[in-house]
Amino acid sequence: MKDTYTTSEIAKIIGIHPNTVRLYEDLKLISQPDRLENGYRIFTGLHVEQFYIARLAFQVEVLQNGLRKKAVKIIKASANQDFDRALVLTRDYLEQLKEEKRNAEDAILIAERILTGSETDTGSCCLTRKQTADYLNISIDTLRNWELNGLLTVKRKKNGYRVYTSPDLKRLKIIRSLRCANYSLASILRMLHILSSDPGANIRAAIDAPQGNDDILTACDNLLTSLNHAETNAQLIQKHLVKMKRKFS
Repeated sequence: MKDTYTTSEIAKIIGIHPNTVRLYEDLKLISQPDRLENGYRIFTGLHVEQFYIARLAFQVEVLQNGLRKKAVKIIKASANQDFDRALVLTRDYLEQLKEEKRNAEDAILIAERILTGSETDTGSCCLTRKQTADYLNISIDTLRNWELNGLLTVKRKKNGYRVYTSPDLKRLKIIRSLRCANYSLASILRMLHILSSDPGANIRAAIDAPQGNDDILTACDNLLTSLNHAETNAQLIQKHLVKMKRKFS
């Protein structure tokens, strides 16, 4: 490994555009590089390692509950060469990722129990939108949003008022549980479509497997895979920070 690198060389090593190198510098995601008399930036092995940390942290766009902000704090602590703080932040980040994974897995178990009827049955009912929102402890706007996004089609009375039945409440409980665990509306809708054609389908596989014809995907469209990926990367960051502390402190 060379002692110093130009902007174009560092970009090639990391696999990014030279403009992205400058952007990382502007955002203070790496240490400030020295400059030659002609103004050209000079990067070192430390910068290579800092870029590696940043790329690992940004590889998975897990945004919920402040996870993205925590990843940025780890990167900036590395940029400041405060490796002890970066390691503390990484341990905290890992713990939250594990908690998010537990929540995501628990939501699937709840959904399975509801589908198999092992949850408390609401019996035969006929509720208004407000009554349904109150029963589920969600807002009317949330309920309306789920309907607008196709997660539920509600029957209407002759007077045009919506009527929510026991099967509707069962479906809504599943949606609420999965949304509380940060599954995307798209992934829940995909799962519900699969279950409608195959009631015995594996919920975990259905909700975590985007289709090839999905144009735009987010981390929450395959939440379990994304959280596992983020956890793996965080473990790599942790190991890398230990090495950086020994080498550059």
